[in-house]
Amino acid sequence: MAIKKFRPITPARRFMSVIDSSDITSKPTVKSLLVRVKANAGRNNNGRITSRHKEAGAKKLYRIIDFKRDKFDVVGTVATIEYDPYRNCRISLISYADGDKRYIIQPAGLKVGDKVQAAASGLDILPGNAMRLVNIPIGTMVHNIELKPGKGAQFARSAGGYAQIMGREDKYVILRLPSGEMRKILNVCMATIGVVGNGDYINMVIGKAGRTRHLGIRPQTRGSAMNPIDHPHGGGEGKTNSGRHPVTPWGMPTKGYKTRKKKASDKLIISRKKK
Repeated sequence: MAIKKFRPITPARRFMSVIDSSDITSKPTVKSLLVRVKANAGRNNNGRITSRHKEAGAKKLYRIIDFKRDKFDVVGTVATIEYDPYRNCRISLISYADGDKRYIIQPAGLKVGDKVQAAASGLDILPGNAMRLVNIPIGTMVHNIELKPGKGAQFARSAGGYAQIMGREDKYVILRLPSGEMRKILNVCMATIGVVGNGDYINMVIGKAGRTRHLGIRPQTRGSAMNPIDHPHGGGEGKTNSGRHPVTPWGMPTKGYKTRKKKASDKLIISRKKK
């Protein structure tokens, strides 16, 4: 998949780039897999902003993705490869032999007409096949990984993402996650073979402010442009640095400060993510 650039006929076009969409084969055709999700724009159930700088963005329909991959021992065929406005990777519509249709995250190399399958036991190590971690060889790249059996995938779901199976220990499998963290996960959790497609997404340049607004991101005001009552970096005569390490409006350090609270699962983390 390639990055597509434009002639610089306007200032916004000069640096803007997009992902080549020639791999997309169809628009959504299964209406039962499309739902409208209310845009909360970073607000909680009381209507208060809990995550700043968020808005609804462009109108879009949510595609229901099969993150559990619990349709065992039924062969499916890749019917289409589609765009998903809610995620940075492509999705594939799988048409199963019994007539059922489901979306999955498209792994790199999966094309229309390919066969995929999920099973509790072992399968061929091919992109798109899903099985339990205990049945996958050491060294294999996997994505769409469960953290708790039956809950559905939580790890390695974004464009270009993958984790690598590094070893086994008792009832656990040792995984190296996309962040570099080494972690134990129960070997009965499901995972999908391969690397998530659309890996060039990271090289795309947004290029203009309006495109960021379409994604649902509102503008941010620099703390140094505020008054001292509004931000710790505010105030001073003329342009000045704050004279302290960068902090949030409430004084919490923002670079390298660890905010993770102690959890029962800490004992399963072998080494933390690399800086």
